[in-house]
Amino acid sequence: MSSEHMEKASRFYRVLMQQVIFGMTFYLARSVRRATQATLERARSDDQKLRQREAQLIEAKVELDRALRPGEGRLSGQVLDRYRIGNLLGRGGMGEVYAAEEVGSQPSSRSSSPQIARDGAPGHVAIKVLHPNMLADPANVQRFLREARAAAAVPCEHVAQVLSMGTDLTGVPYLVMELLEGHDLAFYLRRTPQLPLRQVVEMVDQTSRALAALRDAGIVHRDLKPENIFLSQQGGMKDYVKVLDFGLAKVTEREMRPGSVILTQEGMVFGTPEFMSPEQAQGKALTPGSDIYSLAVILYEVLTGKLPFDAKSPMEHIQLHVTTKPKPINERVPGRTFPPLLWTVLSKALEKRSEDRYGSAAEFAHALLAVLQGLPEVPPFMGAQPRALAPSTPAILTPLAQPPVVALPPAGAIPAAPRSSPLPMHPQKAVSSRPPIGLLIGIAFAFLLVGAALAAIVLKLVMK
Repeated sequence: MSSEHMEKASRFYRVLMQQVIFGMTFYLARSVRRATQATLERARSDDQKLRQREAQLIEAKVELDRALRPGEGRLSGQVLDRYRIGNLLGRGGMGEVYAAEEVGSQPSSRSSSPQIARDGAPGHVAIKVLHPNMLADPANVQRFLREARAAAAVPCEHVAQVLSMGTDLTGVPYLVMELLEGHDLAFYLRRTPQLPLRQVVEMVDQTSRALAALRDAGIVHRDLKPENIFLSQQGGMKDYVKVLDFGLAKVTEREMRPGSVILTQEGMVFGTPEFMSPEQAQGKALTPGSDIYSLAVILYEVLTGKLPFDAKSPMEHIQLHVTTKPKPINERVPGRTFPPLLWTVLSKALEKRSEDRYGSAAEFAHALLAVLQGLPEVPPFMGAQPRALAPSTPAILTPLAQPPVVALPPAGAIPAAPRSSPLPMHPQKAVSSRPPIGLLIGIAFAFLLVGAALAAIVLKLVMK
C-alpha cells in the first residue's frame, strides 16, 4: 500500500472522529443545558411554593391566635337589646361570638318577629352576630336563623340553648345563647387521640339524649362531628355534653307546619365528608338514622384515634362511605384490644342502609352500655332511655388537666381546625420526558466505541 493511500486513510479517520466527537459534544452540551434549565426551573417553582405555604401558615397562625384570644372586637362595649357586649370569644367565616351581660333594654336593636325567648335567661350569655358581608347571600341569613329556630324547638338540656334572637339597627341578625365553659370534643382529640371506653359510652349516652329530642322534634342534625359536641361544665359535672350547630339541621316533612319552606333540596349534599352517612353523601332524603351513623363514626375515631377510612380527599371520603365497609377497630389499632361485643355494636351503627342500623340513638347507647358491662350480647331494648353510669363513677375524666375556656363554638363562629383525612395529599411530581444525564453519557460512549471500531475496520481494509 502506497504512502499516499495511507495519508488519505489517516485524514479520513481524523475527519470522521472529529465529526463524531463534535456531534456528540454538541448533543451532550445541549442536553445538559436543557436538563440544568429544567432542574433550576423546578427548584424555583418548589421554592416559590414553599414560600407561599410558609406565608399561608404564618397568616393562618396569626388569624387563629387572634380568633382564640379573648379581647375587644368591633362590637365590644355596645348594647344589643338588653345585653352589653364584652370580650370577643372567637370569629370565623360567618360571624363572631361575644361574651355579654344583661343590663336592661336599649334601643340599639329590635327583636325579630316572632321572637324566640326562654324564661330564666342568665345574666351572662354569649351573643353570636352574623358578619355584615354575609347579608348579600340570603342562604347565609337563612342558615343563621334556622340554627336559632331548630335549637329553640328542642327542649333538651344536652342541646345548646338559644335564649332569643333579633337584628340590630343596621339589619344584622344575632343570636343570644347560653354561655358555655369548656371545650369541644375535637379539642381533646387533638391532645388525647384515644379516649377510655367508659368516657366514650357516657358521652354517647348524653349525645343520644340530644338526638332523641331532635327526633321527637322532627329534626335531623346533618352535621354531627367532634367540633359540634361540646363538653361543658354544668351543675358541678365535668364534660356535660352539649350538641351545637344546627345551621344544617333539616326539619322532616311530618313536622312541617303549613306555609313552611324547606331550605335545602333533596339531591344536594351538605355536611362534613368525614362524618357523612351514605344516604347523606348521595343527596337522599335523611332520617334520624343518618345522625346515628355520624355518631358511630365519631365513636370509631375517639376509640381508635383514626377515622374509619384512609381517604386522601373529601370526595374519596364520600365514595368510601357509600361503597366500602370500615375495618374492624381491632385491625385499625394493632396491639390494642377491645371488648368482643364492641365491634358488633359499632358495625351495626355503621351499616350502609339506614333501616339496618339501630332504630334510635337511645338503642345505640343501650347497646354500648352492654359492652361496658362486659355482657356477651346486647339484651333486648325496651324503648326507655339508657340509664346513666353509676353515680359513684366519675362521669368523664378530662383527658388533660386544662383550665376551662369560656367559649361557645356554634356554626361558623369559631374557626376550628379543618377536617382532613389521616393521609395528607402530596402533589405529584412532574415526570420529565427528557432522558437522564447518565443515559446520554452512556450513548455518547457507545458512539465513540462504534466510531473507533469503524475506523479500525477502514484501516485494515486500506492496509490490504
